[in-house]
Amino acid sequence: MNQLKKNLSQIEGKKEQNNLMRDLQKNKQKKQKKLVDMEGFVTHNLSNGKFRLKLENGVEVIGHLSGKIRQNRIKIVVGDKVTVELSPYDLTKGRITYRHR
Repeated sequence: MNQLKKNLSQIEGKKEQNNLMRDLQKNKQKKQKKLVDMEGFVTHNLSNGKFRLKLENGVEVIGHLSGKIRQNRIKIVVGDKVTVELSPYDLTKGRITYRHR
C-alpha cells in the first residue's frame, strides 16, 4: 500500500493518479466489507433501537438499526421481515439494514 503511494507520486499523468487512487479506495472497501447477509423476523422489541431477531436458519440474534434506517425514520415492529448484516467475528449480533414490505 505504501509502495503504491510512493509510485503514485512518480506518475506524471493526472488521470493515471486518479485511477490508482480509485483502485486503492476500492480495495479498502472490499477488505472492510466481510459481512454475512441474512434474512429474519423481528420477535421482540428491546430498548434503544435494538431488536431480538429469529433468522431463517433458526438462530436468534440481537440486531440494532443501521444509520440510514434511523435517518429515514423507518419504523420496525414485531413480525417484520428484515435483512441483517452479521459480522463473521460475532454471529450473535447484527445490524438491520433493510425492512421488507
